Amino acid sequence: MVDDGGMTQPSSGEAGGWPALRVQEWQDTRDTVHLWTQIVGKVKLAATPKVNHWWNVPLYVDARGLTTSLMPWQSRGFEVSFDFVDHALDIRVTDGRSRRMALEPRSVADFHAEFRRHLDDLGIAVPISPVPVEIADAIPFAEDTSHASYDAAAMGDFWTSLVSAHRVMSAFRADFSGKNSPVHFFWGAFDLAVTRFSGREAPPHPGGVPNCPDWVMTEAYSDEVSSAGYWPGGAEEGIFYSYAYPQPAGFEGADLGVEGAYFDAELGEFVLPYRTVRTAADPDGLLRRFLDSTAAVAQELAAWPNVRPPLS
Repeated sequence: MVDDGGMTQPSSGEAGGWPALRVQEWQDTRDTVHLWTQIVGKVKLAATPKVNHWWNVPLYVDARGLTTSLMPWQSRGFEVSFDFVDHALDIRVTDGRSRRMALEPRSVADFHAEFRRHLDDLGIAVPISPVPVEIADAIPFAEDTSHASYDAAAMGDFWTSLVSAHRVMSAFRADFSGKNSPVHFFWGAFDLAVTRFSGREAPPHPGGVPNCPDWVMTEAYSDEVSSAGYWPGGAEEGIFYSYAYPQPAGFEGADLGVEGAYFDAELGEFVLPYRTVRTAADPDGLLRRFLDSTAAVAQELAAWPNVRPPLS
């Protein structure tokens, strides 16, 4: 929506940064966009050098939505960005050329066809695996006409929530001086995540993720971690989560002292509902306490070596 001065109006809840996001009201859009991000993410997987724990494949929150960041292709570079303000997908190449396609109600098959056509026109012939990952009963992208929803207001609100989660998770990341990941968006599960590492190797991950080879998970969890994130599922309005791999004895029974948080036995993770955060008097503070407490429990119970104090 544009006002008389040509300024884009903020989505609902933007002023507070924590809009309501009832999953049942935008699940079809969530699931469609999830598959769109997988198409773009698989291009990044194919175009970028492999980095430990697959850190080369995630998307990143930016000032308009989600972006791949710069990717190499032959003698050029290119970037693909989801713009959840103007609701468009932008492909920009370092030779000055660009393409834009609308984010609107359209099938995954239609999105896939137009996106591949734009890449071909730009001379970026990146081959990708044609089937989604981490999804049961996955339909090849080129054949999926069942996912075709796009609620622009809901996606604007989700992006607003990502910006807020990114803010808190970035501050949390900064207070650990050991090895830790960027705050990045994994398109496999459609979640924003940040991970701390103890510096020790972990036992091989058992795998078992739908449509995802076990060796992928083995690489992702090659080292001992405490990981946290934000996923728009698992509760009425999504959840914040935190887990340890391998999970130390006593982890699930730990008392976090964080209001609204609990251990979800089915997920094997501590959970703090998004709704609990957004309705709190201090949403940022509550989320930060959850992140700090779960990480401290994981580190203490697993006796992490050389845990250094936060940077000053």
